[in-house]
Amino acid sequence: VALSTAYTRYNRVWIPDPEEVWKSAEIAKDYKGDRVLQLLLEDGTELDYPVDPGSLPPLRNPDILVGENDLTALSYLHEPAVLHNLRIRFAESRLIYTYSGIILVAMNPYKQLPIYGDAIIHAYSGQNMGDMDPHIFAVAEEAYKQMARNNRNQSIIVSGESGAGKTVSARYAMRYFATVSKSSSNAHVEDKVLASNPITEAVGNAKTTRNDNSSRFGKYTEISFDERNQIIGANMRTYLLEKSRVVFQSENERNYHIFYQLCASARQSEFRHLKLGSAEEFNYTRMGGNTVIEGVNDRADMVETRKTFTLLGLREDFQMDIFKILAAILHLGNVQIAAVDGHLMVFCELLGLECSKVAQWLCNRKIVTSSETVVKPMTRPQAINARDALAKKIYAHLFNFIVERINQALQFSGKQHTFIGVLDIYGFETFDVNSFEQFCINYANEKLQQQFNLHVFKLEQEEYMREDIPWALIDFYDNQPVIDLIESKMGILELLDEECLLPHGTDENWLQKLYNNFINKNPLFEKPRMSNTSFVIQHFADKVEYKCESFLEKNRDTVHDMLVEVMREGKVCGASGSECCSFRSSLYLLMETLNATTPHYVRCIKPNDEKLPFEFDSKRVVQQLRACGVLETIRISAQSYPSRWTYIEFYSRYGILMTQQELSFSDKKEVCKVVLHRLIQDSNQYQFGKTKIFFRAGQVAYLEKLRLDKLRQGCIVIQKHVRGWLQRKKFLRERQAALVIQQYFRGQKAITAAALKEAWAAIVIQKHCRGYLVRNLYQLIRVATITIQAHARGFLARRSYRKMLEEHKAMILQKHTRAWLARRRLQNIRRFVLNIQLTYRVQRLQKRLEDQVGTRMLPQHLLSPTDLLYLHRILSYAVMATPLQDSCCDLRNCHAHLPHSVLESHFQSQKDCYEKEIEALNFKVVHLSQEISRLQKLFREENDINESIRHEVTRLTSENMVWSLSLGPQSCSESHTKQARMGEMWTEWSLYETWDRSFVCLADHLPLFAASDVRLSSGPKEYLGMLEYRREDEAKLIQNLILDLKPRGVVVNMIPGLPAHILFMCVRYADSLNDADMLKSLMNSAINGIKQVVKDHSEDFEMLSFWLSNTCHFLNCLKQYSGEEEFMKHNSLQQNKNCLNNFDLSEYRQILSDVAIRIYHQFIIIMENNIQPMIVPGLLEYESLQGISGLKPTGFRKRSSSIDDTDAYTMTSVLQQLSYFYSTMCQNGLDPELVRQAVKQLFFLIGAVTLNSLFLRKDMCSCRKGMQIRCNISYLEEWLKDKNLINSLAKETLEPLSQAAWLLQVKKTTDSDAEEIYERCSSLSAVQIIKILNSYTPIDDFEKRVTPSFVRKVQALLNNRGDSSQLMLDTKYLFQVTFPFTASPHALEMIQIPSSFKLGFLNRL
Repeated sequence: VALSTAYTRYNRVWIPDPEEVWKSAEIAKDYKGDRVLQLLLEDGTELDYPVDPGSLPPLRNPDILVGENDLTALSYLHEPAVLHNLRIRFAESRLIYTYSGIILVAMNPYKQLPIYGDAIIHAYSGQNMGDMDPHIFAVAEEAYKQMARNNRNQSIIVSGESGAGKTVSARYAMRYFATVSKSSSNAHVEDKVLASNPITEAVGNAKTTRNDNSSRFGKYTEISFDERNQIIGANMRTYLLEKSRVVFQSENERNYHIFYQLCASARQSEFRHLKLGSAEEFNYTRMGGNTVIEGVNDRADMVETRKTFTLLGLREDFQMDIFKILAAILHLGNVQIAAVDGHLMVFCELLGLECSKVAQWLCNRKIVTSSETVVKPMTRPQAINARDALAKKIYAHLFNFIVERINQALQFSGKQHTFIGVLDIYGFETFDVNSFEQFCINYANEKLQQQFNLHVFKLEQEEYMREDIPWALIDFYDNQPVIDLIESKMGILELLDEECLLPHGTDENWLQKLYNNFINKNPLFEKPRMSNTSFVIQHFADKVEYKCESFLEKNRDTVHDMLVEVMREGKVCGASGSECCSFRSSLYLLMETLNATTPHYVRCIKPNDEKLPFEFDSKRVVQQLRACGVLETIRISAQSYPSRWTYIEFYSRYGILMTQQELSFSDKKEVCKVVLHRLIQDSNQYQFGKTKIFFRAGQVAYLEKLRLDKLRQGCIVIQKHVRGWLQRKKFLRERQAALVIQQYFRGQKAITAAALKEAWAAIVIQKHCRGYLVRNLYQLIRVATITIQAHARGFLARRSYRKMLEEHKAMILQKHTRAWLARRRLQNIRRFVLNIQLTYRVQRLQKRLEDQVGTRMLPQHLLSPTDLLYLHRILSYAVMATPLQDSCCDLRNCHAHLPHSVLESHFQSQKDCYEKEIEALNFKVVHLSQEISRLQKLFREENDINESIRHEVTRLTSENMVWSLSLGPQSCSESHTKQARMGEMWTEWSLYETWDRSFVCLADHLPLFAASDVRLSSGPKEYLGMLEYRREDEAKLIQNLILDLKPRGVVVNMIPGLPAHILFMCVRYADSLNDADMLKSLMNSAINGIKQVVKDHSEDFEMLSFWLSNTCHFLNCLKQYSGEEEFMKHNSLQQNKNCLNNFDLSEYRQILSDVAIRIYHQFIIIMENNIQPMIVPGLLEYESLQGISGLKPTGFRKRSSSIDDTDAYTMTSVLQQLSYFYSTMCQNGLDPELVRQAVKQLFFLIGAVTLNSLFLRKDMCSCRKGMQIRCNISYLEEWLKDKNLINSLAKETLEPLSQAAWLLQVKKTTDSDAEEIYERCSSLSAVQIIKILNSYTPIDDFEKRVTPSFVRKVQALLNNRGDSSQLMLDTKYLFQVTFPFTASPHALEMIQIPSSFKLGFLNRL
């Protein structure tokens, strides 16, 4: 689309204006190529503006593009667009930083702003440059990141006029590096680097008419980094100190700050020997007329200067030597040439010089010729000049010496890996009278501008090559001819040095040589028409007229030889060469350094000369923009394709212009190409790169016009239908009203007497008829109701009867079942008892028989050994049955009375019978053994079942306790009912467990009864809730229970805090032994073990959660069983019996509480580190409500989210991370109150990080983004409700963010709106509210900007607030943590140790 076609009605242009430089006007009639353009000014005035068809006035950008972070995002790139954008950002939005391609434009606000705190530094650290609002910290972060990523040295070039804020910007950049690259060593290198600034400002800065703290020298600070990108040292180079200020100051200016600091401290004891007074007493400090700066305390600044000297390691004697020299300079300024006075004597005394020699050579000059040496007296003016030259010389050498000592203090022993240089140098200067200093300054700026132009050209070329865009040669301004004029052979500087070498060289002779060499020969050199003592040079920024007076004197910078000799005797100063020569060599080294680094540019702009806050003087600003290269960058960009959009940005912004068919394509890149081919016919107006679309000037404005037309057309359609619906609704309402009126009107006409009678009769008939019908209906309904009630009551009665019958039958079944179970258990018990009795009786019979056989031994000749063995076996089997007892007695009687032959025959006759019985008994014994084995197996299975029931009962009991604590009074009866049922279940289970334990004991002791004496069981074991361990097993206990225990893969969640309970049971054992050493050793080992496992797993969230839970449970156990009444309120009787008896562990409770706090803080840090990268992408950048946000162009600095959004975090990512944290805490048994505190801390972080990012991202401050934020907050609130955490006060921590979202959406025009904002935004400070209002950015033309008058109204209402002046919320703030005491519901006697713990060496007592 040709630019000439854009000059249509309603479009706006810029026309020159003598006051505002440029002013806006609207085109009143389409331009047809005439010589006149009909315009309508903003005040309503019509203007016929004469134009040339070849050079039409510049077009104004759409309002939607005004106020952007980057000037290169503007569709029309020219001077008025840049100036207007800066005015809107600075004067209305109160934003002092703006990008212009690779340049950061910094406007001096002349006011302290809350945008430089540590919170801001941390917010910018690690961020991409396009993701945040423009800031000096963003430039510093980009330099630091490129240095770390590419291992390439960087430079930040800060330039601008005096008073534009160069020194402050350089100081903030250095502070950023010192903060983000802080080393872990104790050397405090960063503090030393920052400490160099106050010293150099004291000796090199002064008050001027333009600035209260103006740097009168150039400074390049090289900050060195090691391989870990941490600061290890620094080095400083200075350029062109303004020495003339030592001896002369203009009106309302001051000398260097250090002199006034010294005079303000003159009455202190350590400075009395300097014999100083107030600054008004010395010529060198009172010339400007005013020795005080408003708001500056010179005495306090002196204390700060001495502190920084000490911090850099400069001793008191060195400082005192410096102060002596400074005092000597002040006294030298008061020396009267007429006679030797007191000031001269003090000067010589302080410097250790011979007074007579100094007096002689201040008034005389030694001239050496080939034949003789002549001492020539000087005139009074010559003597004064010699005195002043000496003062300047001494101060210059002192300044260089101080810088040298600072560099020595900042030296480092290691090897420099990379460095970042910060150049704080004067910008282009032009005054009413320009002398040697301005010439050198502008010469340096010519060199810097040349380097800047080449760098911009190179970046443009790289951008085109990276995107595969055909590269066309761009014409840009080359200032090499000006540089050649100044520094080439036979140039201005060489002629100046040549003239200085001549004995009788003068400024006039040098100027005449310049006229002869360059007038009419070099177009960049001119002679003023009205002056013969000046010359004019056409610099890149402007023409500058230089007055040649004192050029030679300032270049020579010499002191008479004899004075130099006297100074050398006092070791004060030495000789030096030409000022031009030294400056040119140092400038050459500077350019060489800058060319070897990657430069970053900061251009400081002075918005007005009156130092008024946020006042914009267009004339002064545009003058500086032309001088600092910003407009040159714009011009270079505008020559080719200045507007550049990523495909994602274009698709999002102009999706409204796409057809349904185009939107159906999956490849967004192809969709963009198809749409552009359709919308812009001339393909030369854009180019497709790999990741971006390049547009020529004006094409984005054309697309914005198409988009606005489409939106306007859609609005018209919506308005048409809404208005049609409203009109139809109004018509139907009026039609109905007309019908009603007609009805009443027609009825009024029809009323007669007969009609009234008939109507009355009809009414009477209707009354009786309706009464009859209603009575009939009533009777019918009554009969039906009674019938229904009868059937319903019968049904309910029968159902109740059936239910009672079923319950009665169930009770009968339960009774018989329980009786059958009881009988079966009784039979089992009887069977066991009988078997035990049988075994016991057999044992006794066997023992008795052995005793009798022993006392009544048969003769050996009657019984053979084989017979005795048979007899013993038969008897041992026989006694197992009761019927065999009598036979045994008969046998014993026979053995006692019968002879051997009778016994043998009787024994033989019974042998067969006994063998058969023995076989039967053997079979019975085998059968009984099998039965016992089967019963033992059955009992083991029942025991396992009972064990699982016990664990389940324990778990349900603990849950019931937690529920009873968490539930309110409304569920009290429910809780008691559950507890009663649990108690019944526990009682019944305990009875069964007692029986089973008895069976197991009997079964286990059966072999013992069979093998030895019988020991009857005394009943079930009763445990004491202690774990016995040996002293030598303590290390193994700590290793297995604490150090090696893993939360996952181990069954530890049956009882929350099981390791803590096991530890406490061991503590109880040590307490029961009354062994202080054993208890102390165990407690110390346990605490040290917890500390060690937390230290070893400091980044493991699950491990920290697990041990935070166990530490709290251990602490609660120590309190619960301490014997203190306040902790025993919820204990059972048995738990009270388990209290510690011998030792007070309150000291260890305090230690454990401190350990728990440290674990909690580390636990919170891990959660914050995990969730923090998700917060801004999830809550601020992610579109929960799809389709309502529209991206705007971002210019040279692209947002990272506009390049690739495939792996970006979403709101779902944040919720999933929160759910993971919550589930892990619950699984590890963390106390619910502690969980609520942790969630509250996380929600505070989410709100603070999101709000801080919102403050620093103007592109996010829109109504639509407010809707997105409000939607995302609702997701967080739903998550709290789902997890039953709504009473955790976490929702309240999001209140500032919620109010900020509301503020973005609310109407912001009237006084009532301002009052509503004042009342509703109670959680936001005044600074934060004003920041959001100033940053509010419309996404579409239908939205309106917040007017400055409305912001002032809100600010007036907020002035009464006494809240904080800080803009950012402290994301590192931690709420105070409290560990609630919760009594453990678990009985220590019932706790068992899982085998997976590998604690078999512990014994339950």
